[in-house]
Formats: sequence, C-alpha cells, structure tokens
Amino acid sequence: MRTMHLTAASLGTLPSSIQTPRYDRTAHAPGVVHLGLGAFHRAHQAMVFDQLLATGDTRWGIHGVGMTRPDLVNQLRAQDGLYAVRVADGQGVRWQVPGALWRMSVATTEREAVVQAMAATNTRWVTLTVTEKGYTPALAQLLLDGLRLRQQTGLPGITVASCDNLQGNGHKLLALVKAAATAQDTELLRWLDVQCAFPCSMVDRIVPAATPEVRAAAQEALGMQDHCALSTEGFWEWVIEDRFADPKDAALLQSAGVRVTNDVHSYEEAKLRMLNGSHSAMALMGAVTGRPFIASCIGVPHIREFVHRLMSREVAPHLSRSDWADYRDALIARFGNPYLKHSVHQIATDSSQKIPQRWPPSVLGQITQGASFEHHALAAAVFVRYTLGTDELGQTYSLSDPQADSLMALGSAQRSEPETCVRALLAREDLWGNALPSNAAWTARVIHWHQQVLQRGVDAAIQQLLAQEA
Repeated sequence: MRTMHLTAASLGTLPSSIQTPRYDRTAHAPGVVHLGLGAFHRAHQAMVFDQLLATGDTRWGIHGVGMTRPDLVNQLRAQDGLYAVRVADGQGVRWQVPGALWRMSVATTEREAVVQAMAATNTRWVTLTVTEKGYTPALAQLLLDGLRLRQQTGLPGITVASCDNLQGNGHKLLALVKAAATAQDTELLRWLDVQCAFPCSMVDRIVPAATPEVRAAAQEALGMQDHCALSTEGFWEWVIEDRFADPKDAALLQSAGVRVTNDVHSYEEAKLRMLNGSHSAMALMGAVTGRPFIASCIGVPHIREFVHRLMSREVAPHLSRSDWADYRDALIARFGNPYLKHSVHQIATDSSQKIPQRWPPSVLGQITQGASFEHHALAAAVFVRYTLGTDELGQTYSLSDPQADSLMALGSAQRSEPETCVRALLAREDLWGNALPSNAAWTARVIHWHQQVLQRGVDAAIQQLLAQEA
C-alpha cells in the first residue's frame, strides 16, 4: 500500500484533533519574505502569522528563503509548504499544521527570485533568523538589492525585522545594510530612513532540530509521512519594538500574542544572558560529560543548582527585567521538558559567536560590584575543555564553529600546558571583549576551575563550586 504524504491534497484527511489551516493558501501573494527557513522560524513566527491568516487577514503569507539549504526547501516544496509541529509541555501534547508558508526559494541558487520577492507589490515585511554568524556583507547586499528595486519601482517602504539573538538587532541590521550602500545610493538611503522600519525584537521558544523520533511521532499522529515535522514547547514569546512601516501592525501583532513595546532591551538582555547564557553553559557541560540533551543536563541536581545560582547570583543583578525570578523558574522547567530532545552539540554550535553576547556583560557587572563571578569562570573553563574535541568518556566530537580551527589549535595542548592554553583563549577580544582579557582576577579563577575540570572532571568541579559558594 502506497504511503500517504502531508500535502495540500491530503490535508483534509488528517484527524480532526489536529489544527490545520482553514484559509485559502493559493489566492493571494505572500506579504512576508523570511530569510532563514530553519526549524525556529517555522515553529515561531510562522505560527504567529498562521494565527493572523486564520482571522481572515490574507497579508501574512510567507515567502520562505532557505539561505543555503536546497534540501530543506525541496522537502517543503514537495509538501506544499506544510509541516506538522508537536507542541508539548506539562499541559500535554498537541499537533498543529501551520499553513503560513506559501512559497520557497534558496538564496544561494535563486538570488534573483529573493530580490524580486522583497520588491513585490504585496510584500510588507521582511523577517530574518539567519543566526549570529549570518550578519555578513552578503546578507546586507541581498537586502539592499531588494530594497533598491522596491524604491526604484515606486513602492512604499516595509518593516525589516531581525529576530536573531543579537542585542539591538534592528539597529545592527540597519547599520549593516547602510554600510553596503554606495555613493549612488543617496536617494535609496533617504527612502530607507523615511519609509522603512527596522525594529529591534526578541524571540523566545525552544525548537530543537528535527529528528527521526519526531518524524516517527508525526507519522503516528497524522497517519501519513511528514519529512519536515518539528517539536517545540508550549511557551513562546515575541517582543518587538513599536516601530513599523505600517503603524497599524502593532495592534494586529498584539492580537496574536506578540508583545509590542518601546522597551525591547530589558527582555532581550534577560533572554540572552539567562536563557542563552545558561544554554551555552549546559551545552558545553553536556558535550564534555557525554550527556546528549539539555534535559539530561538540567535533570542532574548539581547542574540544575548551578544554573539556578548562575542566573540568580551573577546574571539577575544586572538585568532590567523586573520579573526575572519568574522567568528563571520558567526557564528551568522548560529546560527539563522531556519532549524537547535539544542536542547539546546543536546548542554548542558557533559558541565563539554566542559567548560574547551571553557571558561577558554579567561577568563585568559582577566585577564592577565586587561580587563573585565563579559560575561564569567555571563555565569559561568548561568551554576551554570543550575545545579538546573529546569528552570525558573518550568519545570524539567535532566543533561546529567558524573559529573551530583556531579554537582547537589553542586547546589542543591544554593537557600539557593548561595555563598557557587558558591564557591564550582568554586573551581573545573577539570572545571576551576588550575589558576581560586584562582582568587578572578573572583569568586566575578560570585557570583554577580549568585545573579542577581537567583533574577531577566537570561534575566534581561543579559540586566543589556549589559547596564553596553555598
């Protein structure tokens, strides 16, 4: 018997318990161009836009752009842009098929189609989840070419919203685009300033990379195959600056559960330093100890206590988000969600790009206040140990990082010359900024904890820290 696949034609045969799009997905052109068609976007913004489409507002269909992955785009095309999302938490499990993804392209092989999509009459928004390392001159040129064509055609400006884990991401994106402009772009830049909006935003939802387990669960729930199925948690948050090309979008987004505010910064810094900062620490600990998932790290009492103290004692004192204690407790519960098989190696990817945003601000805050930064020092020591590329069980792993070669070159001699290696890594301003590398107390504590990690192992070092800082 032939296996049925999830497509527009098979949508009507899904079990009634599964939420599916009831709106027409073919009669209108997309209003959003999204760059970075990964799992996160499809289980976050795409589901918000699906809500707006379900109200009858046809302007929120997505033209999704895979930056480098034709395989994913081809799979989604074969399924008419449809995929199932398992939403699972303490309240239970439900499946949903969002329908907001209407068209797909690959930036590397279909660049002109992407430029034309940004300049299309119906396009009102461009959103981005290209990861921290994706903010390159090539991205700026792609956006600039689309916006230039739009301006030359006499079309109105649009909202361009970065949704990546960068502080002040809207400001950074606008500066990047302007830096790509030439002397001939004077009129374009004037149009950009007057008609386009680059709001800052913060997005929060844990969305692991797709796995065979999730695809198998989707087949059982749907009664058909879905090669693009995803799993996520019930919690989601999208905080966006009240700065839009069309000011009426603020109320629409709020109706779908988005928080529109002029204070994105307090949410952004809390997420980067509490969620993302803890994630990086746990991911590196898991990678070195051989624990595969974040849930298997937070499930260990001493790691859970470490994370709780890291957030409470070293991060929270420097945050402006007033409900940080509730946020911390919610994060610890979310990290333990058994349905989220969030790979530690996936989260440890690109650590050299992530750590500068996540750890140094808290460490510098503690130094300024004369307070302890031992938890961050231990996390930094584990990061140095991670660059060995071998866990404590003797299993090798590769570093997926733009700086992998230099990190492993620095880290390779840490067993024979540990202090020299730590000093060399801590001297890198691209990782730690320009203040921490010259701080002798910080360097000394990282060297101390690195010695404990090498001699006794990560778990024993954590337990020693907890006893010492009780």
